[in-house]
Amino acid sequence: MSGEIHSLESILEKYVPEGELAEVNRILYGRKCGKLELEKEVKSRAEAENYQVAGYTITALPEETRLPRKVKIGLIQNKIVHPTDASIQLQVSGLYERIGSIIENAGVAGVNIMCLQEAWTMPFAFCTREKHPWCEFAESAEHGPSTQFLQELAAKYRMVIISPILERDEHHGDTLWNTAVIIDHTGKVLGKTRKNHIPRVGDFNESTYYLEGNTGHRVFETIYGRLAVNICYGRHHPQNWMMYGLNGAEIVFNPSATVGGLSEPMWPIEARNAAIANSYFTCAINRVGTESFPREFTSADGKPSHKDFGHFYGSSYIAAPDGSRTPGLSRTEDGLLIGEVDLNLCRQIKDKWCFRMTQRLDLYAESFAKAVQHDFKPDIIS
Repeated sequence: MSGEIHSLESILEKYVPEGELAEVNRILYGRKCGKLELEKEVKSRAEAENYQVAGYTITALPEETRLPRKVKIGLIQNKIVHPTDASIQLQVSGLYERIGSIIENAGVAGVNIMCLQEAWTMPFAFCTREKHPWCEFAESAEHGPSTQFLQELAAKYRMVIISPILERDEHHGDTLWNTAVIIDHTGKVLGKTRKNHIPRVGDFNESTYYLEGNTGHRVFETIYGRLAVNICYGRHHPQNWMMYGLNGAEIVFNPSATVGGLSEPMWPIEARNAAIANSYFTCAINRVGTESFPREFTSADGKPSHKDFGHFYGSSYIAAPDGSRTPGLSRTEDGLLIGEVDLNLCRQIKDKWCFRMTQRLDLYAESFAKAVQHDFKPDIIS
C-alpha cells in the first residue's frame, strides 16, 4: 500500500497554489462545504485509534415557513482487522471491536444516521468463488449477531444504523443475499433492503453466492428523514437511483466495495450525479486496503493468477442535490466522515432546477413497456 496516494485532495493542496486552489475546488466540488467543528474528545480518540475523522456542513437557505432540518450523517470506511486465514470468530470479533469503537465516537459527535461499508462483517471474499469458509459469515438480517450488536449502539445513541451484511435467509431455503439492515434510533429493526444489481465484471464473482435482490426500492421513514440504500453496483444504474427518489428518499446511501484498477474514475461522479438528478443527498462509502486470500484465483482474462482483489480505495464522501460535495476521506486509511446537512435543500433544489417537474415519467413508462417486449425494435429512423 506504500505506493498508494493518500487522497486526491492532498495532491491538490500540495501542488496547486493557494490562490488558485479555491477555484479548483469550486470546479471540482461545487459550493464550498463548511467545516463542522468536532469535539476535542472525538478528534483525540480518532488519533489514538489511528483513523481519520473529518466533519463538514452543507447548508440550505433559511425559510420563513419551515425550520431547518439539520441531520448529522456518519460514514465509516475501514480495512479488515485480521488476515483472511484467521478464524471466522477472530475476524468478526476484531471488526466488532473496531467498528463499535468508531460508532461510539460518532455517538459522542452527535451522529444521527450511520452507514457502514458493504459486507462490513467480513473480507470481500467473493472474488475467490470458494464457498467454504466464506458462506459461514452469512447471518440472519433480523436476528443475527451483527444486528444484535448494533441494536445496542443504536439505542444508546438514538442513532439510525445501516448495516450491510451477507444475509442468510433461513425462511427461504437458507439462500444468501447481499443485504442492508436498517436499525432505527430505538434499536428496533426497521427493515431490510437487498442489492438490486449484481456485478459480473473483473474479480467481482458475486453471482456465485447470491443473485439480484427482490425487495425493490424501499425507502425507510426515520425520525431524522427518509432514507434508502443503493448497494454498491446499483450506483452504475441511473434508473435504480431514480426509483429511490420516486419513492420519496431524501438521503440515499451507497455502501460499496470497489477497487482502484476497475472503478476509481467513476467513483467521484456517480453518486454526485445521482444527487443532482434526483434532488436528494447521496453518501458513497467504500472500504479500504488490500485483502489477500489463502489460495490464488484467476480473473478469466489471461493474466496470472493472484491472491488479492486489488486496492480498495476508500474516498467516501457526501454529495448534495445542488451538486456540491464534501472532500473524500483517505484512499488508504480507516475513516469516519461526519456531515451535518439540511434536508430543506432537497425541496429548494427541486424548486430551482425543476428536474422532478420536467422528468417525463409518462414518456419513460411507455418506452420501457415497449423495450421489455420480446419483439421490441429500437426506434431508429433511417
